[in-house]
Amino acid sequence: MVDSRQSDDGGAIRRRRQCLACGQRFTTFERPESQGIVVIKRSGVREPFDRAKVIAGMQAAVKARPVGGGEVEALAAAVEDEMRQLPSGEVTSERVGRAVLEGLRELDVIAAVRFASVYKGFDDLSDFEQELTLLTKRTAPKRH
Repeated sequence: MVDSRQSDDGGAIRRRRQCLACGQRFTTFERPESQGIVVIKRSGVREPFDRAKVIAGMQAAVKARPVGGGEVEALAAAVEDEMRQLPSGEVTSERVGRAVLEGLRELDVIAAVRFASVYKGFDDLSDFEQELTLLTKRTAPKRH
């Protein structure tokens, strides 16, 4: 271990490590285990919240876009923290998807459209046009 400190949000321990074999450095985050979040899928199936699934979905959306891995990780942490704030400990997959979509809109509009196409299940061009109209309204600069 090269360095260890609290993360910026104070909810984790950030450790810089170095591989003894190749010298490559990497960062890990250690978080205390807490009451798990249960995600209720559209089919009614309940499963534990899985940050890796959230990250995988976002990484597919930001592929070849100017969004760094750290931004994806930070957004995933923010989404998980938002879901932990819910009093019941249960959340629908739709709510998780909306939180990810809102975060991606702030990071990269194209990534948000890509994510929305899967999350919202776009069937044809009109679905894309509708989402683009929504994004244009939300991201347009406000005039005073």
